[in-house]
Amino acid sequence: MQHPNRALPAAPVGPDPSPRRPNRLTNRLVRAGLAVLLAAGGLVAAQATGAQAIGAPSVSAQAATNPYERGPAPTNASIEAATGSYAVSRTTVSALSVSGFGGGTVYYPTSTADGTFGAVAIAPGYTAYQSSIAWLGPRLASQGFVVFTIDTLTTLDQPDSRGRQLLAALDYLTQSSSVRARIDSSRLGVMGHSMGGGGTLEAAKSRPSLQAAIPLTGWNLDTTWPEIKTPTLIVGADGDTIAPVATHSEPFYQSLPSTLDKAYLELRGATHFTPNSSNTTIAKYSISWLKRFIDNDTRYEQFLCPLPQPSSAIAEYRGNCPHTS
Repeated sequence: MQHPNRALPAAPVGPDPSPRRPNRLTNRLVRAGLAVLLAAGGLVAAQATGAQAIGAPSVSAQAATNPYERGPAPTNASIEAATGSYAVSRTTVSALSVSGFGGGTVYYPTSTADGTFGAVAIAPGYTAYQSSIAWLGPRLASQGFVVFTIDTLTTLDQPDSRGRQLLAALDYLTQSSSVRARIDSSRLGVMGHSMGGGGTLEAAKSRPSLQAAIPLTGWNLDTTWPEIKTPTLIVGADGDTIAPVATHSEPFYQSLPSTLDKAYLELRGATHFTPNSSNTTIAKYSISWLKRFIDNDTRYEQFLCPLPQPSSAIAEYRGNCPHTS
């Protein structure tokens, strides 16, 4: 499997950044507690949280329930746009300054006005470098995430190694990086292309606390993933001859637990290398998935449920709705 190692431009992005998030169980308990308070007329208690949606003149019940919303209310146009509402900065991480992975580039919202953000590490595929997935860095960061596109220790590393490297990158990002204060370490996700996509599944299996996983035309000889507890969006391509959906993405999806929030997006007229360049469909559903599960932002549920229908860009979409995480 030969990946093109073409350097892709990292487009600069548009304005702003975020509090901390407990795990999904804690969120449910918090919501339940708030519901009881509100039913008893305890609006003052809800207001005391101080949580406020961006641009809202006063504390709302929705903001109190979910203090992790970032950015304005989404529209189809906003999630398909090349840049989101946050201006983005970047910093380079040398391979010589880290261990467990090969360095990379961190993209992050420039402003600290909104507090902390969730973070995502993204791995390239076999023989490829971070340049092959660089477009995702500013695209996702401008929507309100800290994004780390990484190089692997060697370009020949297999999926299990790439999974460990994604986790090492997240640990560096949250514990040692220059942007660690901008990150909520309980709100993390992983993505990857090809063997990096296979590594994404490995990382989610090894660390159930991850909030979201998105393998892009993933490749892994292990096709069964019943252990995964992380909400997972599998992205395949109908024209993939390197990791054909029939032997990779579809079995991956089918093996995920039926109780898991999961989805399968098959791109129409696409190849194994489609994730290596800017793609509106990949961006749209990746942003929606990350927002919904890393930020617990139900404003993005509308783009995932009801299930998207086949179109000129989508050959097939499967999933379980409504989502429960």
